[in-house]
Amino acid sequence: MILAILQARMSSSRLPGKVLKPVLGWPMILRQIERIRQARRIDRLVMATSTDVSDDALVQVSEAQGVECARGSLDDVLDRYYQVARKLEPAHVVRLTGDCPLLDPEVVDEVIAFHLEGGFDYTSNALDKLTFPAGLDVEVVRFECLERAWREARLPSEREHVTPYFYNHPELFRLGSHCSEQDLSHMRWTVDEPEDLEFVRRVYEALYPANASFRMRDVVALVEREPALALINSRFDRNEGYKRSLHQEQQLLAGSHATRTIRN
Repeated sequence: MILAILQARMSSSRLPGKVLKPVLGWPMILRQIERIRQARRIDRLVMATSTDVSDDALVQVSEAQGVECARGSLDDVLDRYYQVARKLEPAHVVRLTGDCPLLDPEVVDEVIAFHLEGGFDYTSNALDKLTFPAGLDVEVVRFECLERAWREARLPSEREHVTPYFYNHPELFRLGSHCSEQDLSHMRWTVDEPEDLEFVRRVYEALYPANASFRMRDVVALVEREPALALINSRFDRNEGYKRSLHQEQQLLAGSHATRTIRN
């Protein structure tokens, strides 16, 4: 079984409650789930959120639309993933994040196929050479490798962001990197800031009414026709959340080292 786990929470630091912000009258997370369900290679989808009371509304909205939900640690997202997967015993786990309402189900299927055909332990389309727009990231991992990461990962960034343990230890895993034929890495389609949400809303307003199943190529064509759209959120960097976690982690480690030095 191929299990997709969609991580989502209400307590985003940059745009709180973003997953329930409306996009064409529907919560953003449900727009993304609508697209994930179009992927042909996913056998089961579970939304994994936290046990924090702030996520009660997210669970209520999702379950009302027939979305299977599971709850776990707010900060140890790797544990949250593992606990969901452990109960269902899939062969492979697909990691998706709830800030990607423009996710392309065809890209999801492509990454899964690449993973299976290559016999990889961990596969991503955002691993080495970035070629897809930010917000179309897909990761696939063998369950037994996820279990190993859950046992062995110690760094806070490896627990919070689920998959860094794999690419931090390439000597332990067979890593697969799936690339697009066209380099679109300069495009930002993820939602972390108010400007990101404005961009997504504009895309849905332009494309969804005529084609509810629009794809990556349709968004690219829209931006090429209307280049001003890309300027809405162009000032933000890719992977800001992960970079911030690494910076905080380095500061903590440096502080811990300084404390030990003084004591010695």
